[in-house]
Amino acid sequence: MAVSCSAGNLWGVWMRVESAGPIAAEMDQSHEVRRGRDLLELCVGYGLILMVLWTPRPWRRYLYVAAVVWIVAVMWRSFHGWREMGVRVSGFWRSLWVVGGAAVGVAIAVVVAGRMGTLHHPPSAARFFGAFLGYGVWAFFQQFLLQDFVLLRLLRLLPRRAVAVVVAAGMFALAHLPNPILTPLTLAWGLGACVLFLRYRNLYTLAVAHILLGICVAITVPAASVHNMRVGLGYVTYHAHHRFYDRQLSQPE
Repeated sequence: MAVSCSAGNLWGVWMRVESAGPIAAEMDQSHEVRRGRDLLELCVGYGLILMVLWTPRPWRRYLYVAAVVWIVAVMWRSFHGWREMGVRVSGFWRSLWVVGGAAVGVAIAVVVAGRMGTLHHPPSAARFFGAFLGYGVWAFFQQFLLQDFVLLRLLRLLPRRAVAVVVAAGMFALAHLPNPILTPLTLAWGLGACVLFLRYRNLYTLAVAHILLGICVAITVPAASVHNMRVGLGYVTYHAHHRFYDRQLSQPE
């Protein structure tokens, strides 16, 4: 009887192993397919972004549309819920100190720039709002790209969180070349933002902090040094562009 029970147990274990084998293999195959898709989506999307930054008009416009369509389609296809993307109220209040810290840093930078004579901004609140409204939308989109498009895929592609954070921040900074001011600043912000996103999983506070810090750089650093926040080909052609318009304005009518 004992021998019969033991044989029965062994048979049951063997059957479970045999049935689990195809399931495990299917799961491994599905995981590899997902990793391959993540890598393709990331490479194509990031490649299109770099092409937009380094392509002259009018081709830049077509590449911009292609990049937006690709990213929207990819995010829609791989949507796993608002919580994973950080688009939620939860975590907002716990991470609100990030906005407060950014605001304090901005205030200090404004005071220092005022004393150094580098502070420049639109003369009225209405013109200030009009000047930076578009930047606010763009900054939010940049934060979305960094956290939801880049970081979440790198977390699935790379073995360690720390490596994913460093690579995501490096990619974010690389997109701001060759601007010597924005590149190191975005590297530092990319590292901090990725760490904070993984801790609080909230996109809103990071986007607001990004907007505050970006506007701070725009109004405290001389435009000639930061090239009006331009990157890529826009940074390289900044002086030539403005010299052309200076000549046009200086010509007699």
